[in-house]
Order: sequence, then structure tokens, then C-alpha cells
Amino acid sequence: MEKILDVKNLQVSFDTYAGEVKAVRGVSFHLNKGETLAIVGESGSGKSVTSKSLMKLIPNPPGRITSGEILFDGKNLVTLTEKQMQNIRGSDISMIFQDPMTSLNPTMTIGKQIMESIIKHQKLPKKKAKEKTIELLEMVGIPNAVMRISNYPHQFSGGMRQRVVIAMAISCNPQILIADEPTTALDVTIQSQILELLKNLQKKMETSIIFITHDLGVVANIADRVAVMYAGKIIEIGTVNEIFYNPQHPYTWGLLGAMPNVIYRGEELITIPGTPPDLLNPPKGDAFAARNKYAMEIDFRIEPPMFKVSDTHYAATWLLHEKAPKVILPEDLKKQGQSLPNEKSRERLLKKTDKKEKLLEIKNLKQYFPIGKKQSVKAVDGLSFDIYKGETFGLVGESGCGKSTTGRTISRIYNATDGEILYNNESIFGRKPGSELQKLNQKIQMIFQDPYSSLNPRLTVADIIAEGMDIHELYTNKKERMERVYELLETVGLNREHANRYPHEFSGGQRQRIGIARALAVNPEFIIADEPISALDVSIQAQVVNLLKRLQKEKGLTYLFIAHDLSMVKYISDRIGVMYKGRIVELAESDELYQNPLHPYTKSLLSAIPIPDPNTERTRRRIKFDDKLSRNGEEEPVLREVKKGHWVACTEQEYRKFKNKDSEVI
Repeated sequence: MEKILDVKNLQVSFDTYAGEVKAVRGVSFHLNKGETLAIVGESGSGKSVTSKSLMKLIPNPPGRITSGEILFDGKNLVTLTEKQMQNIRGSDISMIFQDPMTSLNPTMTIGKQIMESIIKHQKLPKKKAKEKTIELLEMVGIPNAVMRISNYPHQFSGGMRQRVVIAMAISCNPQILIADEPTTALDVTIQSQILELLKNLQKKMETSIIFITHDLGVVANIADRVAVMYAGKIIEIGTVNEIFYNPQHPYTWGLLGAMPNVIYRGEELITIPGTPPDLLNPPKGDAFAARNKYAMEIDFRIEPPMFKVSDTHYAATWLLHEKAPKVILPEDLKKQGQSLPNEKSRERLLKKTDKKEKLLEIKNLKQYFPIGKKQSVKAVDGLSFDIYKGETFGLVGESGCGKSTTGRTISRIYNATDGEILYNNESIFGRKPGSELQKLNQKIQMIFQDPYSSLNPRLTVADIIAEGMDIHELYTNKKERMERVYELLETVGLNREHANRYPHEFSGGQRQRIGIARALAVNPEFIIADEPISALDVSIQAQVVNLLKRLQKEKGLTYLFIAHDLSMVKYISDRIGVMYKGRIVELAESDELYQNPLHPYTKSLLSAIPIPDPNTERTRRRIKFDDKLSRNGEEEPVLREVKKGHWVACTEQEYRKFKNKDSEVI
């Protein structure tokens, strides 16, 4: 195949007050014409720095390319001036950034922003540029493009903004498109639409794509080849089938093992022990050695070379040396990346359903937000469900369906517009004496989605964790208070030395652990976890989910787990409620919901989950949900129990069909 890009021994450093951080340490790879190369790895592995270096977008200072070559179109991009690079950026090499809102100018219409690039690089007159802009918006699936060309970024949803950014990136027919985590913040259905869009555009325009992500399901869906990065280096590279079905590096095994299985639910997800090394002082030998249970003495002394597995497959691990002991991986890791050697059996842990005691009852809950004269947004519109003591209730649905609003209303951040929430048979609303309110706040705690913005940057970790204990006057003795803080830090997998540090000194996963420790500090009974893992790498997600499950077992906690990652919700939840437009449209035990979905919206969500198996991803059929088509007649669907524990929003006619086990038509 014809190479379009060749990167040789790329090294990138950042000068910090503490010294030189070697973020990219000798990366070499090539990109073929018309292919998609995925680059995967944990946060801090050097994925985004590598991609930005290809376009020379590393801010200098503090960043700089210290050595290496980036060969494109007969030129070494490393040696080009900023003015020369401006002619290549946007026209020959384009980039789709992770957050579309920050990469769009809020003061300019989206039409002007796209036209700007077309006029600069393609020298088209304004009228022709406008026609091309409308064509591009239609190509990326923006409805009513002629009207929406004059809209501003804030007038679009997250998924639509990402489509605008893609339209901007392809406006000059680039030869290479770099997509840096373009679907991380999106719902599964929007994510699947964006992936389909990129694949279709690639076919139509013969563009080569570098796709950066930490989601292996997305990789299985879109990639031709995969490069796995760790500590600033590529440690394994091969075709998508070779990486998923014949992985050779222990780090790749760990990434594949951390993905939850949508078929089984075991005691624990596989986690990669420890944390990535500090690149201020990169370790000797193999950077992964300290976290590798198969590490040999040589791993700590000499860095392994790239061993050839096949003509397209290479891995940097001493386990491939002819004298190394052979590690035999079980078949299920090779098939789907769900298991590691010596793993406990993944038997489904079914909880007994008899003698369940209600902890929380939600009856016809409504939460409306006024947006003008006699107008309001119906965020939650007639919601009813129960949560039982000791269970995990999963709440799923796309952005804007009312999941987080429900969680915030239960925790009394919002006052309900209407309806009732009973906690231990007592209403959480209405006038209550201060002592009662304080007791209720102590019993119900919340873990927020963004661990950084929910932690006070001016307080030490000890004060953040102890804040709730101080409010509820749980410890008057300072020594006992600090002992409790240390105990909580160790419970969530941190050290007592962390107590005197500030939030900015921690990684995302560690900050989320601090948030969990803060929630546990007041000995709650019920925890609302609002998207607690959405911003985390798969390996860190696995650690946090294992921690939540272990704490539930030890302390008898009850969880409301809100998320849009359906595979993780399936893994952690006993029962799941699917929300759409402020209402529950289906509710069932997690296995039942995944094996026998009845509502077309649930079917659509499940069909959009990216599965870390390339063969499955190639043959799967996506089910599109059309609300208008799903409704026949004028009768309002009502949540009805079609079989024990399985509820569906349906009409009387549909209900009769379900009862007759004709679940194909709704």
C-alpha cells in the first residue's frame, strides 16, 4: 500500500518548573493511503501530543519537538516554518478536536467559520464558498442547512456541533484527517452516527484517518490498524484483528480485559495495577515493568526492542524473546478481550429477588424549568420507579433525557415541580426541622460527573473529605477526624500522604476516588452516582467500578447509577430504567433488558453500543429509533408490566401483543 505519512523516531518534550517532561519518546509509525489508524492508550500515554505534533500545534514554549521526522508529501514537516505549516493545516492535514464547543468561535456563525477556511485555502469567491458550505453541512447530516448556516455554535446540540467541526475539517478535501477523541463526550447513538459518517466520508473522499481514542469498542468499529501507546512510546502495532485476537503485549491484555462484557457479569473487572510512570524521570528498561505481573528481571534493566510477530504486527515486550517463558492466554481474551490469565470465573451474580425492602419510591415526579413567558422545559415529566435496599439501579438514556435532573432532584439540589419522592416511607420535600434535613442529607450523598469542578481547589484533600463530617459534627476530636480521613483514603485506594495535597495534583481517576471518599465520609445509606466514570480511561473506569461494588458489599450501600455507557451500566446494575424525554420507557432486571429489549428506543440504544470485537462490529445492524414511526394512533403509551419485573411504555394494543409473547412488533 502507498504510504501517505511516515513518522520516524518522533520525540517531544515539555519544559516545566520541575524539569523536562519527555511526553513522546521515539514514536515511529506510518499511515497508508485511505486507511484508518487508531492510536489507543491511557491518559498521559502521549496520544494527543503525537497527533498535535503532526500538525505542529504543540505550544512552544513550553513544548518542543526535540528530534525525529514527520514525512508528508516529500517534505519533513518538523523543519517547516509556521507560515509554511499554515498552508498545510486545514487543506492537506485537518483535525477534529475532542470538545467541539471550544474549537468553534462562539461569536461567529457556523457558516462564516466553515467559509473562512474554504476562501483561504481554495481561493473560492464568497458565493461559491457559501454553496460549498451548505453542501458540506448536508453531507454531515445537519438538517435544514440553508437556514442553519446562519446559526451560532450555542444553538446546536453536542452531536450537531461535532458534525459542524467535521464539516469544517473536510471543507478543503484534506488527505489526512486527525480525529482526537471525537466521540468521547457523546451518547452511544450519536457516537455511532459520527462513526458511520466518518466511514462514509472516507469512502467518498479517500481520506486517510488517524483516530485517537481510549474506547476499544470504537476501535473495533472504525480501525484498519491499531497502535497501542504507553508512556510516550508505541508498544504494539498491528491490524485490528491482530491486536484484538492475538495481542502480544501485557499492557494490551490489560486494556482489553478492563472492558466490561455485555453478556456476563462477574465479581470484578480486570484492572491494570499501579499508575503510569512519571515522564520527568522515565524508568529504565520497560516502562510497563512495574505494572506487569509477567515482568522478568531484564524488563527492569533493558528496554525491549520491537519484536516482529508478522509482517504487519510488532510488539515491544521481552515475552516475545525466544528464551522467554511462554504465557498462554485463554481463548476468551483472544475472542473478545474479556478475560486475563488466572482470572476468577465470571459467573453471573444474581441477587435474590424475594423479600426486597423499598428504600426509595418516586411517584409521578415532574421537574420543569421555566424558559420564558408561559414556557418551560419538561426535563422530567411523570417519572415513577422504586429502588430497593442494597441494589444498584441503573438509569440510562441520551443527553437531555432527564437522568441527571432526576438525580439532582432526589438529592434535593432541585425542588420538584410536582410528584413525590419517599425515602424510607417519608417524603423528602416539604417543611422539615433543620435536624431532620441534616439527617436526610447525611443518608443521601452524591458523586458528581466532573471530579475536578466538584472539588474545592483551595482546600486540601483532608479538608474536602472531612467537610461533611464537620457539618454533621461526627468527630469533635481532631485526631479521630484525621484517622477517619486516612481510613477513607485507604478505602478508595489512595495513600494517607495524599491528605495534604490539593485536587490539581491528582489524575482524573484519583480525583474521582476523592469524590467517592467524600461521599462515604458521613456514612450514607444511598449514593447517587451521576456519570461517575464517563471522563475516565477504561482501565481507571474498571478500578472505580470495582471499588463501588466492593464498598456496596462491605457497607450495604444502595446506588442510583446514572450513565450513558450501557455496557458499564449492564455490568454494575441489578435493574435498569431506560429514560426518554423525561420518562421511563422500559424497566427490567439488567439481564432481561439486554436479552429481551421490547421498546424500540431500548433496541436502538443497545444496537449502538460499540463492542470490542471487530468481527461483531463489522456485521452488526444498527437500529434507528424514530419516535413518530414508533407511535401508531393517538393513544398515549403508559408504563405497564408485561411480565414479572419487566415494564414497558406501551398502548393497550401493544400490551396485549407483549402478553401474547409477540415482542417483535411494538
